[in-house]
Amino acid sequence: MIPQQKRVPHLSVLLFLPKTPKKPSSPLNKSMKLLRQISANRQSLLAAIGRRHFAVSADEYAKRNYANNVSEYNTVIGSITSQRRNWLLRDVYDDMMLDGVRPEKDTFRALIAGSMKGVRLQDCFFFRDEMKSMGLIPDVVLYNFMISTCGKCKNSAEATRIFEEMKKLEVKPNGQTFICLINACAASGRVDQVYAIIRDMTAAGLGLNKFCYAGLIAAHKNKTPLAEDTSAKILELVEQSKGWSSIEQTRDSAENVMMGITEEELYNIPTANYVHRRGGFVLRFLTVYHVAFHACADLKDVQAVDTLQEMLKKDNRTPDVFILMHIMRCYLNCGDIDRGLKVFEEYMSSGSPAVPELYATLIEGAMTGYTAKGMEIALDKLKEMLSRNFNLNPATGNALLLVASGEKTGGYTIANMVWDLMQARNIVPSLAACQAYHNGLKEREIPEDDPRLMLVSRTLDNLRGRYGRTPTNFGGRR
Repeated sequence: MIPQQKRVPHLSVLLFLPKTPKKPSSPLNKSMKLLRQISANRQSLLAAIGRRHFAVSADEYAKRNYANNVSEYNTVIGSITSQRRNWLLRDVYDDMMLDGVRPEKDTFRALIAGSMKGVRLQDCFFFRDEMKSMGLIPDVVLYNFMISTCGKCKNSAEATRIFEEMKKLEVKPNGQTFICLINACAASGRVDQVYAIIRDMTAAGLGLNKFCYAGLIAAHKNKTPLAEDTSAKILELVEQSKGWSSIEQTRDSAENVMMGITEEELYNIPTANYVHRRGGFVLRFLTVYHVAFHACADLKDVQAVDTLQEMLKKDNRTPDVFILMHIMRCYLNCGDIDRGLKVFEEYMSSGSPAVPELYATLIEGAMTGYTAKGMEIALDKLKEMLSRNFNLNPATGNALLLVASGEKTGGYTIANMVWDLMQARNIVPSLAACQAYHNGLKEREIPEDDPRLMLVSRTLDNLRGRYGRTPTNFGGRR
């Protein structure tokens, strides 16, 4: 006779228990009893089912398992984040739970930081909730990461809710918290809210720095509907920013430095992806100018860009590569190919090192309007870029393919060339770029059995199956 146990035994034992005769009972009683058993033994049953090693030997389990304790899992999380495979963080966390490894505060910090880098807002909330369910209260650094992620997703309402949650939990905000909130609201064009936060900062005795002015510029640029005096406001803010004291400038916190998070990334500054580049690509003391040139290029305001260059010259400053990129972008997007090309040639003749981003900016901008002159310059510079052994990366390749695919006349030379270069480097195109290229091929008199068209069609079908039917439906946890 097998004695009764209060806990559900291991799943392997459950499979081989002998059947014992029981007294008949009604279906209702059976259902109620089953519900009580599930409720009482849920944790034990999940633990029994969740053991990944119950059906394999110890040696086989050791081969399959990539981490055994919290320290090893922290290392894996850091590695995944550095590889930009942030969508795997939830899977790693699930494996920790199945292994019975309890995450520490540093584990959640790494998970939320990785989710911020991957712009995965729902993952940030998930890890925040898991952390609180284990009795761990997020600190100010984690809240800063979450507010920053809201800014990357242009969700100012959620950023404000997180800030209010900090107050309820008595987590004291610091200067970085306010600047994260400023730039999160700025991304949504909430100008009034940005000014309200700045008033709260000054009331708390905190001075403004360059990142606050960067947020103000971004807020005016992102406001909808756009004000008629937006460019004038941007120029005024650039002038005002020259009065901020070096004593008031923020510093990268020790935690952020250890995680490789710069202030530019935390505050969603346009230079975030370039600050680690050497050779004068980004001069970090020109942050306000960076944001201003970026904004005016988006607005296609040539006059404002010219005024900014004069202001920069009066300050005895030389534009860095990032600023030159956006000066070129503004001219080219307004159809002034000659001025854009002149900026590029002056840089190349200065003896400064060639930069692939400048080539990409010129090639993409020259295709604006798909004029014969522009397409010829774009093709020449693409060939010149390749002759310097500058290979396409995924971001540049997809950007050029998307623009080149819009050509309605001509031989479709640049689009075909970019596609071939991406295939040679095994770069998977984005759904939007592949769709545009496929549409362009279909508009031309190409046989259905053409090898290129067949390859593009197969690639497009695979991308649709992976991401969904529309370019904006990328699925995943967001």
